[in-house]
Amino acid sequence: MSEYACEALTKKHNRKDFDCGVEVLNDYLVRFASQDVKRKVAAVFVFVPSDEPKRVVGYYTLCATSVELSGLPDDAAKRLPRYPQVPGILIGRLARDLGHPGLGRLLLADALSRCIRSAEDIAAAVVVVDAKDKTAANFYERFGFISLPKMKSRLFLPMETVGKLYPA
Repeated sequence: MSEYACEALTKKHNRKDFDCGVEVLNDYLVRFASQDVKRKVAAVFVFVPSDEPKRVVGYYTLCATSVELSGLPDDAAKRLPRYPQVPGILIGRLARDLGHPGLGRLLLADALSRCIRSAEDIAAAVVVVDAKDKTAANFYERFGFISLPKMKSRLFLPMETVGKLYPA
């Protein structure tokens, strides 16, 4: 298996051949990702094989978010100040090409590592993910993400936990 590089999405990247098996995620990469970057609503990071530096085989998006403190489970909320909103980082999309099994965990590890580094400069108490379906939710749960009681399609991981997994 090739080694991969993670880069910010640019015009040089070939997005049209990417296929993760989920049309909405394929379509996002081809049609909307560059616009989101340009408009500063999401940062898009792509994985490319070292031997094919223009070919996208995985990607994820990051942006700022917040979660209602009352929406967190009690054991997580009690460790945080009593502000109405808790700052976080959203991994809005994460997808890997069907031809690269196992890459999902590398994408997630890279995203979480980037989140913990960012949280040193801009406070974030949680990392939040959007699970597009039950398969995606199961994937995130294997890495310790916890379902938000009021929003079942969203899961979170306390930044404290991320920091233990990926010390800055």
